[in-house]
Amino acid sequence: MDPVIRNLRFSIDRDVPRHWHGGRRSVTTFFDNLSTLFPAGERFFMRAVRAHASFVKDEALRRDVRAFCGQEAVHGREHERYVEMLGRSGYPVDAMGRRLARLLRRVERSTPKRWPRALEHFTAIMAQVLLGEPRSLAGAHPVMAALWRWHAAEENEHRAVAYDVYLAAGGTYAERVLIMVAASLIFWAKVIEQQIRMMRTDGTHLSLSEWGALARFLAVEPGMLRRIARAYFAYYRPGFHPKDIDCDALLVEWRRELEGSEIYARAAA
Repeated sequence: MDPVIRNLRFSIDRDVPRHWHGGRRSVTTFFDNLSTLFPAGERFFMRAVRAHASFVKDEALRRDVRAFCGQEAVHGREHERYVEMLGRSGYPVDAMGRRLARLLRRVERSTPKRWPRALEHFTAIMAQVLLGEPRSLAGAHPVMAALWRWHAAEENEHRAVAYDVYLAAGGTYAERVLIMVAASLIFWAKVIEQQIRMMRTDGTHLSLSEWGALARFLAVEPGMLRRIARAYFAYYRPGFHPKDIDCDALLVEWRRELEGSEIYARAAA
């Protein structure tokens, strides 16, 4: 399904409890942690795609590139607002943002500019699980659940765009495998580092019960990491393409939700 730019603005600064994911502190912090990565990350992806837009000759792909950039710009804006909310709650988001920005600048200086475009698959497969597994957001505050489901849906809509630009710019199989291995190591190292920092702010970084609850959420029930494994390893097939993973039914279901939801209607107002 073609990507569509939706200029939604969620009420994330109103009545959202600090531990909005059903009161589960470490699980809420995990989602909040991911959100801190998106403002700089979305700009990183947009710069990478735009840097080689001249390689794209197909008009349909050019339209998708414009939609990709539009969607990512809105994602970045909403997650900036999300991060501001976290900052008001006392989390060290400014310091974490500066560290991430420095890391991304080093990556841009030291790697070919087409490399970041292959990384969109990483966010897309996480989004597919989030959209397809209702238990991932069970008990969450409705505004926050809507925000994450919207982001996940649009990541799925444009899941192939950055990859197709990567191919148009001369990306190879060996190169994209190397990129994914490196990205996986860097991404999870950053997530773990920030999870500890944010849980320290909450006073839960030494709590075995909180770490156990997070481990159960990620690996057992609903098992988000376990569920992304198949799609993640599919990326390493020589003939892989993101559209091999069919999520059109999930997008159709979400678009119906979009049309009938009061939260989305308020966000679009």
